[in-house]
Amino acid sequence: MSDFYQNGIVTNFHNLTRRSVEALETDLKQFSRSRPMGLILPSLYSELEGPALSHIVDELCKVPYLSEIVIGLDRADREQFLKAREFFSRLPQHHRILWNDGPRLQALHQELAQENLAPQEPGKGCNVWYCSGYVRASGKAESVALHDCDIVTYDRGLLARLIYPVANPRFHYEFCKGYYSRIASGKLNGRVARLMVTPLIRAFKMIYGPLPYLDYLDSFRYPISGEFSMRADVLDGIRIPSDWGLEIGVLSEVHRNFSTKRLCQVDIADAYDHKHQPVSEDDPAGGLNRMSMDIAKAMYRKLATLGVEMSVESFRTVKATYYRVALDLIEAYDHDAAMNGLKLDRHSEEAAVELFADNIMQAGAAFFESPRDKPFIPSWNRVQAAIPDLQDRLYEAVELDNSGDV
Repeated sequence: MSDFYQNGIVTNFHNLTRRSVEALETDLKQFSRSRPMGLILPSLYSELEGPALSHIVDELCKVPYLSEIVIGLDRADREQFLKAREFFSRLPQHHRILWNDGPRLQALHQELAQENLAPQEPGKGCNVWYCSGYVRASGKAESVALHDCDIVTYDRGLLARLIYPVANPRFHYEFCKGYYSRIASGKLNGRVARLMVTPLIRAFKMIYGPLPYLDYLDSFRYPISGEFSMRADVLDGIRIPSDWGLEIGVLSEVHRNFSTKRLCQVDIADAYDHKHQPVSEDDPAGGLNRMSMDIAKAMYRKLATLGVEMSVESFRTVKATYYRVALDLIEAYDHDAAMNGLKLDRHSEEAAVELFADNIMQAGAAFFESPRDKPFIPSWNRVQAAIPDLQDRLYEAVELDNSGDV
């Protein structure tokens, strides 16, 4: 059973009573009368053929309170897009698929690129950004949730708990982050969060002092979870990172735009498992290797905007401090796993920490070598200022793609 502590600087919603999903959905149906709700699903076409997504769609078919489901589809040709339309057709809710590789959306992408407003690289960040623009153009949702499409332990209670804090008209929250324990197959998972993000945040606090931003990040139980919800108008003003720094970048953006009193986190699942990324020690462009680099760069960029002075020499201190904190945490996780009868391979844990420590240095070097790097996709507010009818034309393109004319 979850604890009840509020010992961070963001409100924490616990799962104290195991309230039934039916009871939560009764509340949400009532909330939807005044605050309609939507869901964004960023997906690769390959996930339609995987073990998780079909079950997720089966669960979503039972959800009674959603006004709209928006699916962002990446890496799909025409035939695959048509298969995706059939795959999602069993959803009873109003739903639309953004065919991101289709000619209509690609034409809009090229127009944005001519104005230096397009996402710089494909990926989840780009997918989520276009879905966000469609949600705002559609106007069918005032609160919107987002979760991944590879959750093999999915049930619709995850969505109900995730969207509840921003859907309840009595609450004042603008943004909510989901969290959960990462345990599956008798093992303790979540290496990037446990062994890289948390010890790096604490190393920064030791070196740079108790900055409010670092205390804020340290308040989140799973800061790199891919599940979050928000009031729909939050989507207008945030800049979404296009790389693996998406989750940290979104947390940084809402911290910049809102009081922490309007930000929260919620326990959304007793069990959570999804597609595991390989460490990819020999491939800096893949797996946890790439992810740790992008996350470190995202945190450096944010600290720089807060006036923290960094140098090449300071990254050696960050690396050394991180390494010591991470090793201490490995011992704590090892003992916790042993008491709970879980497996934890200390050798692979320490090997991962060594890789992350090297990447902290390399990310620092990359940060200094590319001072003009633009990792953030411009906010939709900026796009609307530059091309006022872009969202309307995005909406029309998606409607045409989904009507049969492709």
